[in-house]
This record gives sequence, C-alpha cells and structure tokens, in this order.
Amino acid sequence: MPPVHDILDTIAANPAFRAIRRDLHANPEIGFEEHRTASMVARELAAWGWEVSTGIGGTGVVGTLTRGAGSGRIGLRADMDALAMPEANHFAHRSQRDNRMHACGHDGHTAILLATAWYLAHHAQFDGTIHCIFQPAEEGGQAGARAMIEDGLFQRFPCDAVFALHNWPDLPVGSMGVRAGPFMGSSNRFRIDIAGKGAHASQPELSADPLVCAGHILTALQTVISRNRAPDEPAVLSVTQIHGGDAVNVIPQEAWLGGSVRTHRDDTLDMIERRIGEIADGAAATFGCTATLKFERCYPSLVNDIEQTRFAVEVMREVAGPDRVSDNLARLMGSEDFSFMLAERPGCYVLLGNGAGVHRDAGHGPGPCRLHNPSYDFNDDAIPLGAAYFVRLAQRFLAQ
Repeated sequence: MPPVHDILDTIAANPAFRAIRRDLHANPEIGFEEHRTASMVARELAAWGWEVSTGIGGTGVVGTLTRGAGSGRIGLRADMDALAMPEANHFAHRSQRDNRMHACGHDGHTAILLATAWYLAHHAQFDGTIHCIFQPAEEGGQAGARAMIEDGLFQRFPCDAVFALHNWPDLPVGSMGVRAGPFMGSSNRFRIDIAGKGAHASQPELSADPLVCAGHILTALQTVISRNRAPDEPAVLSVTQIHGGDAVNVIPQEAWLGGSVRTHRDDTLDMIERRIGEIADGAAATFGCTATLKFERCYPSLVNDIEQTRFAVEVMREVAGPDRVSDNLARLMGSEDFSFMLAERPGCYVLLGNGAGVHRDAGHGPGPCRLHNPSYDFNDDAIPLGAAYFVRLAQRFLAQ
C-alpha cells in the first residue's frame, strides 16, 4: 500500500471534487428526488470503470469494483439528499433552487465517496470487492437506507461490513472521532389527539376543554425524563407542537400536541411510550375528554460494532494522526438512518471534522457554520481526509 500522505496529496491535487461538491450544493435535491445527483454519480462511476446499478430504493446508486481473487466485500456509504429549507448564503455556489439547501453536508459526503471511487479505480491496489453505496433520503424520517435494504441492497451487493462518515462542525478540520456501541439516538415522534366538548368562551361550565387538558398533559410529560428515567441513561422528550382553537370566544372541540422522543436503548423507549399513553389517558379522564396517542418509531439507535469500531479507529489514526482522533466521543441524541444498515451488517459510523469556523460568505458577518443552519456550507478542505480514510479502510479491510 502507498503511504497515506500519497493518497491525501493525490486526492487534494485533483480539483474535480471541490467542483463537484459545489455543483451539488448549487443544485440540491430532497429525498427520493435526487435524479440529477444520482445521474451524475452514475456517470462518473461508469467513466472510471465501476459497474453501476441505479434505482435502488428509489434513487439510490451502487458502484461495484472487484480486483484479484479475494473474497472480502466492503460497503462504503454516502447520503445524497438535501433539506427542504431556504439558503441564506450569497456565494457563487449557493442553492439555485427555492426552499432547497444542502444544509447538512451531504453534498460533501457524496463528493468524498466519489473521490474515493476515483482513487480506488486509478491508483489503488486491493484484493476483493468494494461497493460504493450512494443513498437517497436520509433526512426527514424518509429512511432511504431502509428503502435500499428492502430493495435487496445486501442480497444484490453482499457486504461483510459497511462504513459511513458524517461531517461535524464541533471537530476541527483534519480530525476525526467515533464511539463504540450506542452512538446516536433513535428518532421517534408522537401525536396526542384530544377530543372534548366545545362551548362559548363565556360558558366554560358547558365544555370539556381540550386545551386545558392539553396543557396538563404538556406539563406532566416533563416528568417522564426527570422521574421515570434512570439519570445515567440518555433520553429526550420534547413537545414541539400544540394546536387547538380558531376563535378567541370559542372553546374548541378538539386539540392536539406532538413532539419527538430520542433514546439509545429500546427498553427506555418502551417506558417513555408507555408513560406518554398513561399520562394522556389520565389527564383526559380528569377533564372529561378522550385522548388518542399515535407513537411512530422512525429510526433506531445507531450502534457501532465494537470490533469494526476498533478497526476504524486504527485507520483514522493512520490517516489523520493519533493526536487528531478521539475514540470516546460523547453519545449524541441526533439520529441517522445508517442505523438500519448497521442493524443488518457490522460496521462503523464516524465523524469527520468540518470546523465550525465562520461564514465564508462575504455578504454576512461572522457566525457559526452549523448543520441545518441556513448559512451552513460544507468545508471542502475535509474532502481529502474523508476520501483517504475510505480508501485506506477498504484496502486494509480487504487485506485482513
């Protein structure tokens, strides 16, 4: 294998991937609508000699490259979708599409995996099979990873292990981090519909007020985390919506509230779902209403395989340097649908330093460059390290 600095230098010297990343940023596509992005990915992979399969799980693309007689198989995944939100930047590569923005860096992830595929095709020696998995619809609970799996991803493209990365503004450029075991939270949402009895605001005694009931439910739900959960077990319950009423002089017939639940353990999630239902039913009975709970489990907790995380840390230390790698990052409550792939195959999901920095937009003053922020932009300086990590990961995995 060539020295790591040769991989980094070769990728950094190719301006195509910075240009690709900025083109993707200017032309964002949301989940299951990534037709332009998928076509570009497929075209580039085919030009470099990869076997290309399209339309997997909707708009997913898989590139496959096999060399030698080795039986090892590895999957490398990048997400392609953008967010349905407007962009506040004014630089040349800002979004050209209304209410569409690459505010989470999936344009950078796609560019990184393309740089990986280019290097592997033209410069790398390996013995086995590599699958580059370009996934649609990670954002918004659409579960593009699950869609690809249900479309036969791992039957059509067998993987002994699967790996992914995500840019992270809390880490400086040039650094990487990970945690073995539970790393990111499950994503779940709930809605409580309350049916009461409407009345004129001047005659509240004739009503069964669903708004009063909703208020008591909202207050009581705050005790689930503080009184029902073990203090050392991460969990979040956030009520984010409450709706009811159309006029100031009418007590409405109905109201509803909803929100989000995040956990790392299924038994904690089971407890929270049960307690939400009990609180809603109890409050509804108290105020002469009825309550109906809809609880939807969207993304499972992301759990990194212990052995594959150990291996990934070794590779990260090789490419980034031992002093720029953390193997004990704090557990996160954000969610990631790569969790579906890790539930099917062993693997590891790592964070790549993007640097919080400041706006690189001359039209704005200093400010954070955070994920899901309308002034966010992926840092192109992170592309060589991310691609070098994937290249060395594949080479060393297949050499085992």
